[in-house]
Amino acid sequence: MDMEKLRQDFPAIQQEVKGKKPIYFDSACMALKPRQVIDAVVEYYEKYPGCGARGVHLFGQKVTEKHDECRKVTAKHFGVKEKEIVFSKNATESLNLVYNSLDFNKGDIIITTDKEHNSNLVPAQLVAKRKGVVHKAVKGKEDNTFDIEAFKNIVSKDVKLVSVVHTSNLDGVTNPVREIIKIAHDAGALVMLDGAQSAPHKSINLKKINADFFACSGHKMMGPTGMGILFGKEKLLDKLAPFIAGGETVEATTVSTHKFLKPPEKFEAGLQHYAGFGGLTEAIKYLDRVGMDNIEKHDIMLNKYATEKLFEIPGFSLIGPKDASLRSGIISFNIGKMNSHDVALILDENAKIMVRSGQHCMHSWFNAHGIEGSCRASLYLYNTKEEIDIFVDILKKVQKLG
Repeated sequence: MDMEKLRQDFPAIQQEVKGKKPIYFDSACMALKPRQVIDAVVEYYEKYPGCGARGVHLFGQKVTEKHDECRKVTAKHFGVKEKEIVFSKNATESLNLVYNSLDFNKGDIIITTDKEHNSNLVPAQLVAKRKGVVHKAVKGKEDNTFDIEAFKNIVSKDVKLVSVVHTSNLDGVTNPVREIIKIAHDAGALVMLDGAQSAPHKSINLKKINADFFACSGHKMMGPTGMGILFGKEKLLDKLAPFIAGGETVEATTVSTHKFLKPPEKFEAGLQHYAGFGGLTEAIKYLDRVGMDNIEKHDIMLNKYATEKLFEIPGFSLIGPKDASLRSGIISFNIGKMNSHDVALILDENAKIMVRSGQHCMHSWFNAHGIEGSCRASLYLYNTKEEIDIFVDILKKVQKLG
């Protein structure tokens, strides 16, 4: 990748704040937006700020065209049918849609891992409480990687849904999802993947992976906020009841009856994020031009470079496996006994380096391990070795303060 040219596409890192260009290491939370995405969002408000699928006038037709293009581009990117792509607000809503629409019965089992984001954990807990479903969590290995043998030991014919994170937002570890899916399907269970962290960083063909459902967020893929994606196999979406009903989900109504549209429309109730469709389309096109394999290689290259230098710092401790190739672009760490928020604040104040601090919406894992929190540096296609050098130099000074 031509990094100098690529970085010019991202206005946020071209600005100067108190004489310093920001160093953004928080892409696992929110990816920066290239100019192409920003321009597409602005274009909607300036040129055709109407409703899609509701009018035959100029603005309405243009919005509908952009909506349809977004679904087409998204489906092609993930290797699935257009009718298998449902748009939502974010990965959280996509996961909740499935949890609330599947027909669970008392005694059914839901399996997650012990390393789930609250967006996948809490809905599972709520379904378990409301429906009398049993929720089980697979405990990871000592190095935080997935324990396939422990998973095999709790899979049974009563498992209705296996819902697991694809790539962890805690430590960047990617679970062996093809093996997980094969074992689950052999037992008659459905599988849903939380792809919020994998979708921005890896080439994913959902048809080949054979997951039943896959959720991700556009804002982590350099798209606008408020754009989420749910993939569901066509035959499964046909059977699901709508999570939210209303305008644009029905073909016809009377005062006492209604007839729903076919998927995906029956899951996309109400006014949509019309500006977001153009933005997400441009984000995915951008990722495809750069190449997902190139992005993954870049992430791992930076992580290896950073990890080698970080372990030279006294008191540095890492969450997850030491092998950077197993952690995508995520480095979750602590410096001695220093509070993670203090470390993050010092990085920001001294060099405008932005990292996440705290428990990363994974309170359950931190509480189970007796760890107060961590700093998380999450790298992406626009980050450089030079930024890591600055990051490491500041951390060395932070360590002396602790």
